[in-house]
Amino acid sequence: MSAAGDGAGRRKPRFALPPPATDAHCHVFGPAAVFPYAPARRYTPDDAPKEALFALHAHLGVGRAVIVQASCHGADNRAMLDAIAARPHTTRGIAIIDERHSDADLRAMNAAGIRGVRFNFVRHLGGGPDAAAIHNIVERIRPLGWHVVLHFDAEGLIAHDALIRSLPLPFVIDHMGRVPAADGPEQPAVRALLDLAKLDRCWIKVCGAERIDLPPYDKAAVIARAIVAAVPDRVLWGTDFPHPNPTHVCDEADLVDLLPQIALTAEWQRKLLVDNPARLYGF
Repeated sequence: MSAAGDGAGRRKPRFALPPPATDAHCHVFGPAAVFPYAPARRYTPDDAPKEALFALHAHLGVGRAVIVQASCHGADNRAMLDAIAARPHTTRGIAIIDERHSDADLRAMNAAGIRGVRFNFVRHLGGGPDAAAIHNIVERIRPLGWHVVLHFDAEGLIAHDALIRSLPLPFVIDHMGRVPAADGPEQPAVRALLDLAKLDRCWIKVCGAERIDLPPYDKAAVIARAIVAAVPDRVLWGTDFPHPNPTHVCDEADLVDLLPQIALTAEWQRKLLVDNPARLYGF
């Protein structure tokens, strides 16, 4: 988690985000007394409710947000939906759904601002569903115009390449595929990621520098920069607040200040932070 959950007492970023910049990957946790965590969760976070997220965004200069359902809440999307309802014009969501959700539930979530579903393949979070379950959900969300968000370990990009390519909807790869920053942009997982990016339905989030690197995140920036240069029209960025399962204390201002190293021109910065998320999420 960040050193100060809402940005209070932290420095302001030096880089001024172009308005209305989008945090396209963030979370809300709890509060557990209102929105309990899933019994089968792999980790129990500190509460980080919508008020903390909104305060951080005010601190950073973020104007829009996409809240991604995290595994600690499982398929109970109420905390996320509650946050979207507080700011419905500037907030969208990515849900986790399962067989308990009816088609009527999906339509209600669509009306509430949900624009996609997330599948988690990361080993320490329990691994992913089988291909049949994924395709069943994909067929159910197709009429809604949603997309798929995929969270992999680096090796998963290669192991699940055929499954990824079989998806008939737009798909988003979270956190640059969690490729190890120390291995550089020529590693097989990055090459696999850039090969997927040749598909016009592939989007990549160039966030999660704090997951794959340590401050000042220079090695992560090299990989993110290669991705933006390859597909400037299909990249997204987010803070990943409040940084589930952190390896170190992260100051979100450091992540914002990394952006000019990732998107080298004002045009690319605006695409990454404003135009691309507006197109994908319907802002």
